[in-house]
Amino acid sequence: MYDVIVIGARCAGSPTAMLFARQGYRVLLLEKAQFPQDTLSSHYIHMQGMSLLNRWGLLDKLRDAGCRPITRQSYEGPGVRIEGFSLPLDDLRYTYAPRRYVLDPLLAEGAVEAGVEFQQGCAVKDLLWEGDRVAGVRYTTPGGTETTEHARLVVGADGMRSLVARKAGAQNVIEHARVSCTYYSYWSGVPSHFELYERPGRWIGVIPTNDDLTLLMTYFPQDEYNNVRKGVEPFYLDSFRSTAPELYERMQAGERVEQLYGTGHQENYFRKAYGPGWVLVGDAVNHKDSITARGITEAFAQAQSLTGFVGERLHDDAALAAALRRYENNLSGEALSHYQGALNVAELKPQGRVDMLQKLVGHQEHIDRYFSTLSGACSIDDFYNDELLTLLDLS
Repeated sequence: MYDVIVIGARCAGSPTAMLFARQGYRVLLLEKAQFPQDTLSSHYIHMQGMSLLNRWGLLDKLRDAGCRPITRQSYEGPGVRIEGFSLPLDDLRYTYAPRRYVLDPLLAEGAVEAGVEFQQGCAVKDLLWEGDRVAGVRYTTPGGTETTEHARLVVGADGMRSLVARKAGAQNVIEHARVSCTYYSYWSGVPSHFELYERPGRWIGVIPTNDDLTLLMTYFPQDEYNNVRKGVEPFYLDSFRSTAPELYERMQAGERVEQLYGTGHQENYFRKAYGPGWVLVGDAVNHKDSITARGITEAFAQAQSLTGFVGERLHDDAALAAALRRYENNLSGEALSHYQGALNVAELKPQGRVDMLQKLVGHQEHIDRYFSTLSGACSIDDFYNDELLTLLDLS
C-alpha cells in the first residue's frame, strides 16, 4: 500500500509527488503519456514559480536545459507603452518559458530522485472505494494489464478533464463562461523579450523559449472561435499585422518552424478541492483562461501548499481533513485573485487598463511593481500603496 498516489506527472503532479516523497511518504506517480511529450501551454514561469523551482533545487537543471533567461518585459496598448520587469524574488532577477517536453520530464526526474515510483504510459480507469472513502486506483499498464493500487490519499493532478474529479463527484463551486480562444506557434529568427500587445478584441504574447525559438501567441474573443478555426493562418497573421506592426515586420524576417496550435476550450472554474481520501491540484482543481500564463506557476504553488498543509498529518483522519480544508481555503486567496484578473484581461477590452497604465508612464518603480503583480512578486494590495493611489487620483 502506498501513502500517496498521484495521477498526472506534469506541472502539478510531479512536484506534489516529489514534495510528499521528501516528507518520507511512499508515493506512486502515474502518467498516461510517455515523456518527453509536448502539450498545449503558454510556457511562462512567473517569478513566484521560479522561486519555488529554486527552493526545490530544480532551477539549475532548467538552466542547463538551454532555456533563454528573460529579464525584460513590455506592454503596448492603445496610446501607451511601458517597459520594465518584475521585482526580484529570493534574489532571482530572471524568468524562463521552457517547452513542456523539456520542463515536464525534468519535474518527473526530480520526483524520482526524491524516491517516487514513476510509471508512464498508465491509463487510470477508476477509483477504488472503501465505503465513502477513496482508497486507491484501477489502471492499465503500458503492456495492457489491468491492475490496482491502494493509498491513503489519491491526488488528482490530471488536468481540466480530471478523471479523479469526475469519479469523486467534485462539482464546480465557481464557474464562468469561456472568454477567449488562442492560437500560437514557434518561430526562429525573431529576436524578442517578453512582449505583450493589446487592442480591442486582440491580445498578443511574445515569449522566448528553448532552442533560440520564440513563442508567438494570439488571442481572439470566444465568439469568433468558429470563424477563426476555419481559417486559422490568415486570422493569426492578420492579428499580428493589425495589433503589433513592428513585431509583424520582425516576423517577416523569421520563419515559423512548427504548425499552429490552439484551442477554444478554455474553461474557467474552481472545483471542490477535496473529499475523503482524495484531493485535486493544478488544472484539475482550478482552470482559467491562459491569457495571463499563470497555469504553471499556480500548479507549483498548489503543490507546495498542499504538501505543506498535510505535512505529518496524512495518517490522522481528523488532522488530514483539517489540512485539506486549509488547502482548499487557501485557494480562495491569491489563486482567486489571479483567476479574476485573467477573466478581466481575457475580455480583450483594454481601455480601463490603458487608462491606469498611462498614469504610470515616467514612474519606473510603479511600472516594475505592476509587472510584479503579474509575476507573484508583489500582491495586488501591496501594489496599490498610498503613493500609487495618489498618482492615480484615487486617494
